[in-house]
Amino acid sequence: MDHTTIDYGDYAEYDRRQRDIEHHLLAAFLGGLAVGFMGMFVAGDGPGWLGRLYEPYVYLALSLAVGATASGFGWALVTTFLAAMSTLVSAMGASALRGDDVLGVAGDAAGANRTLALLVCLGLAAYVTRRNDVWGDLAAAALGAALIADVAGRAVPGLVESDHSFWPYPAVVIGLLSVALVLGLRRNAWGRVRALALAAMLSGLFSAGLAGGPAGVLPLPV
Repeated sequence: MDHTTIDYGDYAEYDRRQRDIEHHLLAAFLGGLAVGFMGMFVAGDGPGWLGRLYEPYVYLALSLAVGATASGFGWALVTTFLAAMSTLVSAMGASALRGDDVLGVAGDAAGANRTLALLVCLGLAAYVTRRNDVWGDLAAAALGAALIADVAGRAVPGLVESDHSFWPYPAVVIGLLSVALVLGLRRNAWGRVRALALAAMLSGLFSAGLAGGPAGVLPLPV
């Protein structure tokens, strides 16, 4: 008579994976609430330079962190959307506590939809950077290039309707962090070289497309 051997280690691994997914969902939700709530007070009452660093870059950093740590592509989509929605809702709640126009936080419906789509796409790109091939290099380069082009759009006079107060300190900080992001997302020297080269090329293309556009390529209504 054959005896079936049950490997309880497989069940334990499955249970651990499910708990990790649950914790990641909860962290994305709570992180979005905290970032959105604090952002309204930082932008309204904090120093000007802090507000320029917080919005939109802390919101973007949250999406990148959530997407890069997801358990799969589908979970990256779900958790990034959850974090973005909780950020928007908490920002509206904080605006109500301050006595401001709640609907003005999110802008019009089209603007809110664009913001959600942008944050979700950034989270998905962050998940793709976990690949050890050229697609991972390209995703890391695209993220860095978008941030660098946004800094250029906000800081460089004549490129677009720039914010002169964004230069030099906020622009330098975000620019250096963008380069560090590209380097940190790759796992080997050759991948970092390729990602930096692609980021330089893409940021030039993105910046060239900013002429006549709104200040920054990553405008967020929150």
